[in-house]
Amino acid sequence: MKPILQSLFKIALALPVVLASGADQTLPVQPGGKLPGNIAIKLIKVADDLAEPVNVAAPNDGTGRLFIIERPGVIQVIKDGKKLKRPFLDLKDKTISSFLELGMFSMAFHPDFKNNGKVYVCYADLWFNGASMITEFTVSKTNPDKIDPDSAKVIMQIDFPYCNHHGGQIAFGPDGYLYIGVGDGGWEGDVIDAGQDLSTYLGKMLRIDVNKSSGDRAYDVPKNNPFITPLQQMTLFGVSEEAFSRVHPRAKSEIWAYGLRNPWTFSFDSKTGDLFIADIGQNHWEEINVQPASSKGGENYGWKFMCGSHPFPMILTKNPDGTETAKDPENFPKVGVYPIAEYSHVDQGICVINLGVYRGKEFPELDGVYFAADWGSGKVWGMKQVAGKWQMQELLDLADGLRPNGSGTGEDGSIYLAQGTAGYGGKVDPSLEERGAVWKIVPADKVPAGAVVAPVAAK
Repeated sequence: MKPILQSLFKIALALPVVLASGADQTLPVQPGGKLPGNIAIKLIKVADDLAEPVNVAAPNDGTGRLFIIERPGVIQVIKDGKKLKRPFLDLKDKTISSFLELGMFSMAFHPDFKNNGKVYVCYADLWFNGASMITEFTVSKTNPDKIDPDSAKVIMQIDFPYCNHHGGQIAFGPDGYLYIGVGDGGWEGDVIDAGQDLSTYLGKMLRIDVNKSSGDRAYDVPKNNPFITPLQQMTLFGVSEEAFSRVHPRAKSEIWAYGLRNPWTFSFDSKTGDLFIADIGQNHWEEINVQPASSKGGENYGWKFMCGSHPFPMILTKNPDGTETAKDPENFPKVGVYPIAEYSHVDQGICVINLGVYRGKEFPELDGVYFAADWGSGKVWGMKQVAGKWQMQELLDLADGLRPNGSGTGEDGSIYLAQGTAGYGGKVDPSLEERGAVWKIVPADKVPAGAVVAPVAAK
């Protein structure tokens, strides 16, 4: 075994990771499969004239409204099919968005929003050096289409060493707890080893209870989170190895899962409760992870030892034409839980975007299909299990520079794709860039008359 692999193996054994051999891991599926039912889709425009939309949310209160998060720090309201003149919330004065991976990231309506009017917003705070602020707001008592600005209550602040890989998606799970996707802190290659470090929030999925507070925290930690180590007397002998493996006194109790690079987008299947995490990869592979609803948490998704089912770093070999080819070393140690899907930067894309599982009643032919897209290539895939095995089929190849930035689900189960046009890094003010739009996934044979359809690449 080469020295670098020996070092990786020694480090892996010293950490609380899940080790798995190739025999007991199912290799992730890659594009090229076929979905049952001859699925074909198109995207129809539902809103435009938007400044870098990155997330779509619905209050599920019977109003049918859509709320669109613009990266510069504004939340717009789509009501009765039209964008309202005044935003739901304007936090431009507190949001830093001069770099593409910073800005307002997402919002989540409280499961009991219809009664308590509570909304949670995650954004990169200008005054705290880009720290992710998760803040609770309450809707105005006099205007249901506007936030009460004086109701702001900071729930959590997550600091970062660099300006990229912040994650930023928040969503309530079927258990009523708030889940938070947090990136590894940035630069490249997880230089601070955050993914496998349980003493930091970075590179993790967090899970908190916003209905309670504990001590100086504005939230509580669910008692069944996987990395809670209660204070206890030390017993040196007579304790099983399995029991010792669960002792992590330095672990952050908010951690639900770890080993993630940049979980920019994730969502829950509203029917099964399964959690789909699109984890943006390094230089060669993108991955999609699934945590089943039956999980007790604690999964390790492998970063930075793994990208998809492949080791990090990859071995590069020089080709006669001067290009480089990435290759897996032989017999490398496999760390963590494999994703269900992966795709290569060579010909598929560079930045995976979760869209979600369709569970609406309008299009039964799409029921149970999980959709994902890529920010760099504009490809859109559908995924579904066939005879217990995942299939991943390309359904769209968007043209004209349409970049999928994020997504969301409507009250009726419709899946929306948020699209912007910013180049990497962007301008100082994203509001000055070409305007973005939000699109709805529909079956190709059910496009409404007069609808604007997203352009696709010629075959």
